[in-house]
Amino acid sequence: MKVLVSDRLHDVCHTMLRDAGLEVVDAPGADPSRLAELCRDVDGWIIRSGTKVTADLMRQAGRLRAIGRAGVGVDNVDLEAATRRGVLVLNAPAGNTISTAEHTLALLMAMVRNVAPAASSVAAGRWDRKLFTGAELYGKTVGIVGVGKIGRAVAERLAGFGVKLIGFDPVLSNEQADRLGLKLVPLDDIFELSDYITVHTPLTSETRGLLGSETLARCKKGVGIVNCARGGIVDEAALLEALNAGHVGSAALDVYSSEPPGDELRDLLAHPRVVATPHIAASTGEAQEKVARQVTEQLINALADRPVTTAVNAMAIRMASRPDVRPFVELAEKLGRAAAQMRPEGFRRLRVRCHGETPRAHADVLRIAALRGFLSEWLSEPVNFVNAPVLAEEMGLDADIETFHSNAAFSSLVEVRLDAATESGGEARRVVSLQGAIFAGNEPRITAIDDTDLELRMSGSILVYRNVDRPGMLAAVGSVLAHADINIASMALGREAAGETALTAIGVDSAIPDAVRETVSSIDGIERVQSIVF
Repeated sequence: MKVLVSDRLHDVCHTMLRDAGLEVVDAPGADPSRLAELCRDVDGWIIRSGTKVTADLMRQAGRLRAIGRAGVGVDNVDLEAATRRGVLVLNAPAGNTISTAEHTLALLMAMVRNVAPAASSVAAGRWDRKLFTGAELYGKTVGIVGVGKIGRAVAERLAGFGVKLIGFDPVLSNEQADRLGLKLVPLDDIFELSDYITVHTPLTSETRGLLGSETLARCKKGVGIVNCARGGIVDEAALLEALNAGHVGSAALDVYSSEPPGDELRDLLAHPRVVATPHIAASTGEAQEKVARQVTEQLINALADRPVTTAVNAMAIRMASRPDVRPFVELAEKLGRAAAQMRPEGFRRLRVRCHGETPRAHADVLRIAALRGFLSEWLSEPVNFVNAPVLAEEMGLDADIETFHSNAAFSSLVEVRLDAATESGGEARRVVSLQGAIFAGNEPRITAIDDTDLELRMSGSILVYRNVDRPGMLAAVGSVLAHADINIASMALGREAAGETALTAIGVDSAIPDAVRETVSSIDGIERVQSIVF
């Protein structure tokens, strides 16, 4: 069997492949046309971030069984095409945790102690000690946004500096936070209380621009910002403006909204109070060896039909061959994503309730699909059908199943419900509930939110709000959307009785900015404004 290696990897990769009796086709840096020739007769393919494995390339690779990504993110692989063709996609999610955490601390210390400008000054022959007076970390408050694997590793290392650690993570339990010496607080408190903020979240519709003009303005004057997570979480234009205004004291960046950065970021990167590195948080010899070793071992096991532990799409491949189950897997995952985006607070359990023959028969699969959708909105590491239950357990999130023979309104229905923690023996308090069913053409739709019936397509951006049931409410919201040049594509309404609280969901053709949500929230009679992006 042949394995194509199309990016530069640690030598351990080639050694392990050859020791396993596999022929190695080494082609780092090959262009797409060359890759199309080389992949025709390979059984496995190992890449880093440089190679983009597209649907077209996979069509050329008729024998391809597995793709290994030496690293965490698999956004350079067409997962849908791979799943459709039964190609297993593997990654190496744990290899760069330590390196990224250490680089976060390196940037934080360089920022706090003015290391970069001081070093440049000495290299230029100057001795300007007074210009580079820094600060101590000791006694300062450091806010961590996203306390997943990397966020926890950062917290563990920061504890030795004598800082006060606060964090925001909707999944982490108080018990786990206590073990880290970290206090969980609302996101607003991170902005208002932190001397330094470091982000470790995925880039999603909710986290894009998380540190923007509005949130930076709420931060302490002189705050320091560190981003070793994903470009786009920090609004770079807003950051530059806040630096120039003196409200943000300093920033340290390893990731950018476009890489390599273009001319639009030149002023930010050249700013005297910015430390910038070229996306090297995971670029250590140790990390590169770890990810190469891990992904190669997984690929060898996959080609030998042995169990693998880092498959991104293993469950999806099995379900793709079951046309009766596949729509419900998509439904459960989308319900999980929607539940996460509704900004729940105080939950400790995710419950999947399966009504009808097919959902009941595959309840555990649907539980994992819902977990995958839910956790992917919160965690910085990729979530797949293999690791979703493990990640949920690590975060202290219980996930269970209830099954029912039928539902009064639908023959088959799936509900994803978030429950709050309760005293022993007490009844769980519901935080969020979404129900969905499969309609004609295998289309998943939401059929109820918090027990309010409505019918809602699961696509695009959706504005959801509760309002007093009286004339003029919809017109007021429509006026706000029109003023923001946001076009309404669809609408669903639900209520229990005339004159009581109603629920409205409006599908729109573009993203819904925070400012629009806030304006809608300010309308008299409207409450709990939320947005969902599918």
